[in-house]
Amino acid sequence: MKAGKMKVAQASVTRASRRLTGDQFANVAVIVVTLILFTVAWPTLHLTHAVSPPIQPFVAALAAFPFVLIRINPALGWAVSAISALVIPHVFDLVPGYEYPWQVVHIMVIMALLAAVSLTAAVPVVGVAWISTVLLFFAETPGQDGAGWAVGLTALVVFCFLIRWLVLSRRALAKQEEVNEVERARRTVLEEKARIARELHDIVAHHMSMVVVQAQSAPYRLGDVTPEIRAEFDSIGETGRAALNEIRGLLGVLRSDAEATQVAPQPGALQLDELLAGSARAGIPLVWNVDGDRTRVSASTGLVVYRIVQESITNAVRHAPGGRIEVSVEFGTTSTQVRVVNGSPADGGVATSSDTAGGNGIRGMVERASAVGGMVDTQLLAGGGFEVRAVLPTVGA
Repeated sequence: MKAGKMKVAQASVTRASRRLTGDQFANVAVIVVTLILFTVAWPTLHLTHAVSPPIQPFVAALAAFPFVLIRINPALGWAVSAISALVIPHVFDLVPGYEYPWQVVHIMVIMALLAAVSLTAAVPVVGVAWISTVLLFFAETPGQDGAGWAVGLTALVVFCFLIRWLVLSRRALAKQEEVNEVERARRTVLEEKARIARELHDIVAHHMSMVVVQAQSAPYRLGDVTPEIRAEFDSIGETGRAALNEIRGLLGVLRSDAEATQVAPQPGALQLDELLAGSARAGIPLVWNVDGDRTRVSASTGLVVYRIVQESITNAVRHAPGGRIEVSVEFGTTSTQVRVVNGSPADGGVATSSDTAGGNGIRGMVERASAVGGMVDTQLLAGGGFEVRAVLPTVGA
């Protein structure tokens, strides 16, 4: 296992070194080419210009060294090369038999820098470099060569512009394809959400609506309904309507774009008593104790407290029917403590958690608590009961 991890790490280092080597290689290549140009310009300078030996390396450097800026700042390199090309012919005389005002190295460097400027610089900078270079060659080159250089330099700039346009077009196309892929993925998600919404509406909402209708109409359809039974039916109808309201809110979220969704307020700490009282009215053997200032609790923590208590009561009713349930919530200044304990089932069995029975209740509570920086701990009790304990920050993360 360790050997495998070491191989993966070595492969990652190798890939990183290759990426670094590629960038460094270009810089090293520029430096090497610059030195080669300098070693050519210095020994041959006496063949083109009348320059005293002590000054020759400096004049050769003006011809070759601007090339070193071709990747870092080609516009600056071009400016240095162009200014030196303008000054050198007027300061140093040409050797008899040589007609051009610059060395071949100098011409190569200024053309390379002009191409680099055309590929990378802003359009106004490219225009200034192109016009200045054309005028420089048109004015300084001998005979009728100026017109030919003007055409050649213009063709060079146009060619570099075409390459630049092609590269930018490909980048824009790749970016547009990426945007289209994201849009397709978003539409796929929205379609899946709409399908889930339809399934929920057809399966859950329909049956819940039937439960509410039956609970509300039962006292009128059945004879000799006692006040206790009527209250039981009312409790069932109220619980069903609350569930339907939450389902409608969920369906609205699923059917809408996430950026434009408007949802109803989520339950929180202030609705905790309503949840507990409604559960007690439904006939659940429930006792509770809620202490502390709920106004300090953030909306996110209040929602998590509500959902943990709601899920714990639901799990207790499902997996330990008839067992006594004790709920304790304490809202502190820095942390909120939640404790839900249910006894063993009324038939004398042993309570089980929703997760061990194939559900995801405890896992959902843990995820909700983790989202606000809290924690949930669960355990089976010695007497056959089950305990859920949560510690949450009063102001959620």
